[in-house]
Amino acid sequence: MDREWMRVPCAIVRGGTSKGIFFKEHEIPAAGPLRDKFILRVFGSPDQRQIDGLAGANSLTSKVAIIGPSSREDADVDYTFGQVSFAAPVIDWLGNCGNISSAVGLYAVDEGFVKPVEPFTNVRIYNTNTDKMIYATVPVKDGKGQSEGDYEIQGVPGTGARILLEFDDPAGSVTKKLLPTGNAKDIIDLGEKGKFTVSVVDAANPVVFMKAEELGLKGTELPTEVENMPEVLRTIEEVRSVVAEMVGIVDDAKLATKLSPAIPKIGFVSKARDYKNPDGKIISGKDIDLVSRLASMQKMHRAYMVTGGVCTGAAANIEGTVVRELLDEEAKKSDTLRIGHPYGVMDVKVTLDTENPDKYIKRVGVGRTARRIMEGYAYVPKTVLK
Repeated sequence: MDREWMRVPCAIVRGGTSKGIFFKEHEIPAAGPLRDKFILRVFGSPDQRQIDGLAGANSLTSKVAIIGPSSREDADVDYTFGQVSFAAPVIDWLGNCGNISSAVGLYAVDEGFVKPVEPFTNVRIYNTNTDKMIYATVPVKDGKGQSEGDYEIQGVPGTGARILLEFDDPAGSVTKKLLPTGNAKDIIDLGEKGKFTVSVVDAANPVVFMKAEELGLKGTELPTEVENMPEVLRTIEEVRSVVAEMVGIVDDAKLATKLSPAIPKIGFVSKARDYKNPDGKIISGKDIDLVSRLASMQKMHRAYMVTGGVCTGAAANIEGTVVRELLDEEAKKSDTLRIGHPYGVMDVKVTLDTENPDKYIKRVGVGRTARRIMEGYAYVPKTVLK
């Protein structure tokens, strides 16, 4: 077996409503085609079931995090995120995942990248994808990051220890602009399919916000319902592809699905109202400021992306966006946006830098939980590295 296979240390860690496979940078191939080939083999991609790999056959569970000590004086660890496709031999390295980011602090403490301090350890994370800093406040006990606690996030069973995740100066993560098109709103003309009003905002990740009503939706539909609407999914992807070309992520909209399947993200928003989550629980319109649904990798997100939450919070503070136009006056004055996502509510706190209009969004914070699920070795054929 040793002659044919290599074994590589890894861990499977849940961060927020996502789950990723974590590697230490020095233990896998360097960035490039060989690293992609290696990771695809570990994940079992491409395969809709990922039956011959470690990943979970879902965009929320087909994610990779690569961690190493940082060479920057202002950071403790460098963190690179990859969204691994199960439909094609592709890894999208362009953007970041906020949910997985919440697990990076916990992993960094447990692996000795930072000195543990009780009761909280501050971990300074440099995200290489977006060239941005993220700050994680990790609960620590007996020298290890805590996972057990009483903090609940919708979309994850049970409770856990609250990790505060703060995104510093999140504007322009990929496109270098908070408003990549230069406008708070744009019209995307798809000919016979109609015209669609969008707001393209780039904070932590670029997101295209559409109006649910223009898609013929109420906005409260659950992800499984939308995925049974193939024409709606095609329209959403077509709009996303057009925007990807508009903001320079791809040269040709027709190639966006293949070359940049995860960036930009896209979703639709609607006014706050009651709806049922997948467990049958009523989410009250009184407890939220708007309803939002997001998609990634041509699939509807089952809960809500943290980077999507950061971007939604930013959009809610920009005059003229389709997000801000849905808010009542009280919500517009608040520094915390309550997003109604498929499973419940995500609170996003936004700190503005009103004296610096180029940045404007100073910092955005959100609470998450994380847990190490397993650690061990991934077995990979040596032929993969040839």
